[in-house]
Parts: sequence; C-alpha cells; structure tokens
Amino acid sequence: MKSEQNSQFLEMKSPSPALKRVIAYVDGFNLYFGLKEEKWRRLYWLDIALLVKNLLKPDQILSFTNYFTSRVRGAAPGDSAGAAADREASRRRQTIFLEALATFPNLKIVEGHFLYKPVKCRNCKQVNYRFEEKMTDVNIATQLLVDAYADKFDVAFIISADSDLISPVKAVRQHFPSKRIVIVFPPKRDSRALANVSNACLRIGRRTLLKSLLPLVVSLPDGRTVQCPPEWR
Repeated sequence: MKSEQNSQFLEMKSPSPALKRVIAYVDGFNLYFGLKEEKWRRLYWLDIALLVKNLLKPDQILSFTNYFTSRVRGAAPGDSAGAAADREASRRRQTIFLEALATFPNLKIVEGHFLYKPVKCRNCKQVNYRFEEKMTDVNIATQLLVDAYADKFDVAFIISADSDLISPVKAVRQHFPSKRIVIVFPPKRDSRALANVSNACLRIGRRTLLKSLLPLVVSLPDGRTVQCPPEWR
C-alpha cells in the first residue's frame, strides 16, 4: 500500500451525489502507540472527531465517532517508586485527555480494561508484572456490527491496524455489500491482511494530525478547564 503524507484516499469513488454517513471506530491505544513510536508526543493532544473530519471526502459527512480505550492503571505489584510515579503520571494525563474528549457531542468513549500479567524471567525466575489491555477489539467489532444492522452508516472508518478486526469487517461486507469499510492506519501501524478485506485504506499523515489538535485549554461542562499536559507540548 502506498503511504501518502497528505492522507489521500485509495479506491474510494462514489457514484452518488448524496452525502454518505460516516461512523468512525478509533482504536485509541493503536493510535497512541503509533504516535509514540514516531516520537510525535506533541500530537497526542488530538481532537479525535476533527481528525476523522479531516479524512473525509467531499461527499461524506461524519455522523458519530467511537473512541475505544482502557483506563491506565496505577502501580503494579513490585513496581519501583520511579515506575509507580511514571504510571501515575500517565494515568493523570490520560484522564485529562478523556475529560477533554468527553466535551464533544457525537463522540462516545468506550472503555475496556487493563489486566496485570505476571512475567517470569527465565534466568533469575523473578516475577514482574506488565499491563495488558483487554476488550478493545471486541468492543469495536460489537459496535461495528450493531451499527451496520441498525443501518446507521454508509461508510465505516476503522482507525486501527489490529488484524483481530478482520472477521467483523468481512461479516459486514458479506451481509451489507452496499456499505463500505475504510481502514485508516495510524502512523507506524500496518496490516496487509486487514487492508485486503476492506473496501479501501489510507494512512494518517503528520500534516493531517497537525490540523487536528485540540485547543490548549478546553472548557468542561461544570465550568472547570483542562489543559494540554506540559509533557505533550
């Protein structure tokens, strides 16, 4: 697949002049870790709905955005003081970001969860713990199928490179051949198998991300404000 810096669509020709309804399904951690791998920290403060709007074609309109994530947990058993502090700082930044996202209409945050997973060192036999995110792929698949059966979209944007989504994408295309599935790869993320079962695919470019940032200060419904964390500026 050819990667375009300006995030141009591939193979997305529409014969109808009517606006096509788009629903987006955003794998939050897939997107985050792609940005992290690129070292684009100042692009973490994303307006997710605006990001999707900046990917639309002229004959498309964004109806709804689903953002799938899991809450970062606190210290794991055996964490050093430094590791525990880092986890708490990550949890705080994520909370601020989710509070900002929750202010936007037509955007829903769908939460999975993290599990502690023990990992034993083969040499020293010491047991350490790492977090493992659960439920995001299942939640995306479920919402995608529910929305398809309820005829809520004409085009689905799936922002993820998780190959576990192949089966629900194939199911929607089989049962609803008039609906289109567009796979949107985050930076540094790819899945040829997922691209092959979709109608079209594209990659998010840096210029699109730069046009999709939240204001530095976001007002909340209760009168408080939240600000982009200093570490992300």
